[in-house]
Amino acid sequence: MIERILRVDHAGEYGAKRIYDGQLAILGKSANAPTIRHMAEQELKHLSAFDRLLPQRRVRPTLLGPVWHVAGFALGAATALMGEKAAMACTEAVEEVIDEHYTRQLETLDSLAAEGKAEPELQALIAEFRAEEIEHRDTAREAGAAEAPAYPVLSQGIKNATKLAIWLSERI
Repeated sequence: MIERILRVDHAGEYGAKRIYDGQLAILGKSANAPTIRHMAEQELKHLSAFDRLLPQRRVRPTLLGPVWHVAGFALGAATALMGEKAAMACTEAVEEVIDEHYTRQLETLDSLAAEGKAEPELQALIAEFRAEEIEHRDTAREAGAAEAPAYPVLSQGIKNATKLAIWLSERI
């Protein structure tokens, strides 16, 4: 279970970094660029933590890294090309799914702790990162995510893709 958690969270933070790379490639000089850069810096901090944990725990990363490299950048760039509000809708949708994902992981870690298999460092990291992901979601909402073109379709599509990426990265 811990290997799956580490693998999928590493993949997710890598994908998030690539989404922000794509957004900044298009919106790097926009009014929202400082906000996007701030979120990207936090994602890079998250990724660095999992980059450290994988070899420490002898966990291999997902084999889908090259896919997430391209897909994350493409998603970030595509939504940014649709405008700043669409980029924020992307962030909101992804972070909403990640909040749910991290919440489930924290519940799993609570269960493991009750069985005497506590993972306090991992639990603290996930709780910290979850709080920052919620901050990103709320920032995107405040920046007008819901005003993006075709918001309901765009948001649901990104949520579905994020859930699929999580499912695949846990297993492959």
